[in-house]
Order: sequence, then C-alpha cells, then structure tokens
Amino acid sequence: MERESMEFDVLIVGGGPSGLSAAIKLKQLATEAGQDLSVCLIEKGSEVGAHILSGAVLEPRSLNELIPDWQDKGAPLDTAVTNDSFMFLTENSAIRLPTPPQMNNHGNYIISLGNFCRWLGEQAESMGVEVYPGFAAANVLFNEDGSVRGVAVGDMGIGKDGEPTDAFMPGMDLLAKQTIFAEGCRGHLTKGLFDTFNLREGKDPQTFAIGIKELWDIEPEKSKPGTVWHSVGWPLSTDTYGGSFLYHLNGNQVAVGYVVGLDYSNPHLSPFEEFQRFKTHPAVRSVFEGGRRVSYGARALNEGGFQSIPKLTFPGGCLVGCTAGFLNVPKIKGTHTAMKSGMLAAEAVFDLLNDEAATSTEPASYGEKIKSSWLWSELYKVRNIRPAFAKGLWMGMGYAALDTYLLRGHAPWTFHHHADHTCLKPAADATKIDYPKPDNVVSFDRNSSVYLSGTNHEENQPVHLTLKDTSVPIDHNLAIYDSPEQRYCPAGVYEIVRNEDGSDPRLQINAQNCVHCKTCDIKDPTQNIRWVTPEGGGGPNYPNM
Repeated sequence: MERESMEFDVLIVGGGPSGLSAAIKLKQLATEAGQDLSVCLIEKGSEVGAHILSGAVLEPRSLNELIPDWQDKGAPLDTAVTNDSFMFLTENSAIRLPTPPQMNNHGNYIISLGNFCRWLGEQAESMGVEVYPGFAAANVLFNEDGSVRGVAVGDMGIGKDGEPTDAFMPGMDLLAKQTIFAEGCRGHLTKGLFDTFNLREGKDPQTFAIGIKELWDIEPEKSKPGTVWHSVGWPLSTDTYGGSFLYHLNGNQVAVGYVVGLDYSNPHLSPFEEFQRFKTHPAVRSVFEGGRRVSYGARALNEGGFQSIPKLTFPGGCLVGCTAGFLNVPKIKGTHTAMKSGMLAAEAVFDLLNDEAATSTEPASYGEKIKSSWLWSELYKVRNIRPAFAKGLWMGMGYAALDTYLLRGHAPWTFHHHADHTCLKPAADATKIDYPKPDNVVSFDRNSSVYLSGTNHEENQPVHLTLKDTSVPIDHNLAIYDSPEQRYCPAGVYEIVRNEDGSDPRLQINAQNCVHCKTCDIKDPTQNIRWVTPEGGGGPNYPNM
C-alpha cells in the first residue's frame, strides 16, 4: 500500500513547550509580515500533554516574551509560589539549609506542565498551526543532497511478527522546507541526527537523571498552596546525586517527586524504591497520610548543561528544548529555556525561508541567536555546579557555594562529564540495598503505580524496546551487574524470569508497561537496549502532570 505525503513550510516534531513555542512564534512572525506560512506540529501522545511530566515550577520569563497577555488568555498558572524551603534529610530528621539563589522562586508558579502544554496547543491551533496528536515519527526522511526532508510517521496495525494485520494503516510522509525536532529528553530521531551530522563532535556526553513523580489529593487542613519544598540527603547515599521536590498546588493537591542522577555507580540502586522510601520520612509522611494518590509517572531529564549542548543546526532543520539539552540543573528548571530555544529557532527558520539569497538550507543563525541570548549566559554561569557533585554531596555543595557566591559563575575552568552508562560498578563491588516492602499507605509497588499513569499500548505490535544482542542481558548484565534494568526501570518493564528450579534465566520485556521515560536507553551498561517508537497514541496518558 502506497504511503501518502503532506507538505508544509515548517514541520515540528514534538508537542512539548519548545515545539509549541516554536509553532506560536512562527505564526506570530508570519502574521507580522503578512505571510501565509504552513506550520504542522505532530505529537506521539494521544493528545498534547499526554506524555508531558515535570515538577513543575515555571519561571514565566519566556512566556512573558511569547504571549505577554497570557493572563487574559487563561494560561493555567494558578498557584503562585509563596514559600521556599531547602532541606537536608537524615533518616529521622530534617535540617533547613539556606536556599541557594538559583532556587529562589519568587515570581514563579507551580503548574501542571501537561496542562500548560495543552493550553499552548490551543493557542497554536487558534493561530492556524495544524496539530496532529497520535502521530509518532518513526524515521527521518532525507533529500538526495543529504538534507532533512521531513519525517515518516510510523505504520499502524503491524503485528508482533512484523507483518501487517487486518487493521493495517500505512503512516504518512510529512515533508517540509524546515523540520524542527522538539522530541524531549533523549529524542529517538535526534539520536540518529547526532550521528548523521556529527552534532556532538567536541562536546561532552549528555548526562541525565530520572525523575519520578506522583500527584496526591491531600486532606484540606494540610494544604499550603504555593509552598515549594526541596531536599537532599536521605535516602540516597552521599555519593549519589539526587533529591526530592514537594509542591503544594491549589485544590488540596501536592506534586511529589524524586530525581536521581543516572551517573550513579551502585547497580543495586532502584530510583523507584528510593522515591517510595523518601515518602516515609517523618518530615513528609504526614502530608500523605489520609490522602489519595491519583497519578504516577516518570521521565528522564537532561543534566549535562552548557558543556553538553550539541551543534543545534543541520541542513533542513534544527534541535530545540530538551532534545538538545537546555535544562538549568541548579535552578531545577528547563521549561523557560526550552521555550526560549523554540522561539529563537522559529526566528532563524523564518529568516531563512524569507532569504531569497540563501544558498544553504541550514538555519545557522539559530546557533548565533542562542549564544547571544540570556539562555546561553544563564547556562554558562552554572556549568560547573552539576559536574562538581561527581565528587559527592559535600564536595558538590561546597563547590556550588564557592561558584555561586565567590566566583559568580565565571571560574576560569570548566568541569567535564562522563557518559552515564559507563558509571556502574560490578555488583560484587557494590553494597546491596535492602528496600522495605511498600505499606500501601504512602509507599507502593511498581504495578499499582503504572496503573495510575494511564499507560496503554496496542498489545499486538512489535516490541518497541529492542536488543542489539539478545545474549547481553544474561551473559553480561546479569553476570556482572545483577541485571540493573530490573531496578532502574520505574515501570517494571524488565524482568528476569527462570524455570521453577531457578535454571535458565532470561530477560522478559513487558513493553506494555513502558512510560516512555527513556532510562533504559540511557543507563544500559553496553547500550544494548534501544528505545524505538511504538504506535502513535500509545504510552502514558498523564492527567494534570
């Protein structure tokens, strides 16, 4: 069956804050110039916002630039931050620390990033952007000269055996003069573009963390809307980077989560279990008692910062947002930087499309615009803080204070990163961790958690978590690292199963559980696991996350 195609001036892959900001900015520029510019945005989730998960505290700087009258237009920024706390936890106590200036949230808002993206999607559609949810881009399409031509949307109705079923529908080829990739952290197509155009040459490896989040309804007397609470310390050891967030929203709800840097070395560590254990701490347990957990999810996030930003442009397109890696780690924020990158990319793409003398299809001015913006200087000033924590919590906090208060981000040196998948010790050289069983009051297991993510995949489709070598999970990962994929996955996707007598261990992949966090694609020690795109519309359906 022949594939159909559609052509646009600009195609945007991904309906997060960067892609939506790019779409809106393009339409604004076209309107100002009196031009008719066709802009298409595709999103692999069942709707815009379905796959979006973040804390989130929004710094409205980019929103003020993009949509100055956002309040009149009903942007869902309902909970202004009123109080900041930064705590160090021991097993039984909480010690208040001075709040670092980067974490000062005066003027910011606690939001559901998913709902914010839904609102941005409405703004984009009202301006004429064609928004297509449920369209999962499977491959990049190229012109004969090697430039990007667009993307191929994955076929629907392919069975587990790789053959078309009765429900088969071929995907479409979406073609454009310029394609903006806004896939989010560890973008599947972006990984290929890194190699095709050598975009990471001379750059540090990108580094990552996993963030796990729950949304709770709590008892009204415990609700403190506008309260922002972060912690470091227990339950993590001091050689592992990470910490918690707890945000009080309006409507007697709290968002609680835990972030663990994926450069951790102990293969016995389970970020999911660390999060569940955190909620049992005396300082926070009472918040949840008597309440009800209503949603759960997980997502990888970029932590490489300034020194890991790749070359952003190539013939036919560019990278924006977290697929490039603009998160400000000390600030614990990336939405404002993602939005700004999308806006600057839109300007560069629009200028190129209107340059009759252009001899290249590469929007090269985008990189220049980034480097002359506040985004670049913001990330430059904090570039050394996250890598300093590779020396442990105390060294990291000490250096962060030195860099922030004395050097003010202008140290004459730059620290560097190592790829996360290289950091694991053999299991025999690491301390085993005995995690408590869930109490089903404040702590829970993976299966009941995944249920609250709304995750669903068509059962009869090829597994979207592929292995380059099927022998590696047992001969290497199990033998050396005691199968860390069973623990770093927050959704119970990877499971070592055996015969009744304990013989014949083999890896079972429960792909239907996958919440698309991408942690396996990042942390697998030999990079043997490859996340590829499942059918469009599959995956989590996050409400209010």
